Amino acid sequence: MDFNSRRITAVLENALVEDRATRDATSYACIDPNQRAAGTILAKQDCILAGLGAVARILDVYAALDGAVVSHYEVTSHPEIFDGIRVHKGQQIAVVRHNARVLLSCERVILNLLQRLSGIATLTRQFVDAVSGTKARILDTRKTAPGLRMLDKYAVRCGGGQNHRLDLSDGVLIKNNHIALAGGIKTVLERAHRNRRGTQPIEVEVRNLAELEDALSFGAEAILLDNMTVADVKQAVERCSNYERRIPLETSGGINLDNVRAYAETGVDFISVGALTHSAPAVDLSLLIVPA
Repeated sequence: MDFNSRRITAVLENALVEDRATRDATSYACIDPNQRAAGTILAKQDCILAGLGAVARILDVYAALDGAVVSHYEVTSHPEIFDGIRVHKGQQIAVVRHNARVLLSCERVILNLLQRLSGIATLTRQFVDAVSGTKARILDTRKTAPGLRMLDKYAVRCGGGQNHRLDLSDGVLIKNNHIALAGGIKTVLERAHRNRRGTQPIEVEVRNLAELEDALSFGAEAILLDNMTVADVKQAVERCSNYERRIPLETSGGINLDNVRAYAETGVDFISVGALTHSAPAVDLSLLIVPA
């Protein structure tokens, strides 16, 4: 992840502006402007870490917004602490040394980001572990927080998952609404083959085995099995395994930690889980700040 990219810089800048971090009334009123401090980021639960590289970048962006920061910061962590690693309750993640006012003003943005991204990474790892030993790969979706997609999808990778489409330009995925508006699977696939840009594979969503047969007959190159039972997904896998060409199969809809293993054991290639980014609970982290 390039935390210096324009897109990520804009996200971090918006977060600091939203919190009016450079207008921190409490720190201005209570803390000496020359006070130095050390902030220790601690894990208060076992989790998968994601977003550590953003800490220093948040401080850089704050300095650019404030225009008056003259002190220098240090962000230090153990070499074995990095994004994607499992950390344990009570473990020190990093120590940040900087001007006390700046640390206090950036505290909430730092924690909000680390807690959200680590929460996504932690939930993703639970799904990845649940399908271990099968061929299935866990995918994310576009069900991300508005404006945070790059970071949310990065956190999925930290948890061992894979990214599906980054945005609407990133592949042809024909869903139920496209099919209904185009007039059926046959028509929509004919149009997709005629109008697609480049060599993007055409994936179509089907809801039952009859629609699967239509998708195969009319040129689908990958198939999304939506809200189908484990038994039906298994039949779909068997059907496609005997097909004349390789058809990657993805399943989604109603997938959770209780049933994901059963879906994976059908032999499906991919399992997409919207909950990774829309329902992951934030992990419990703290930032303890003391005089330095």
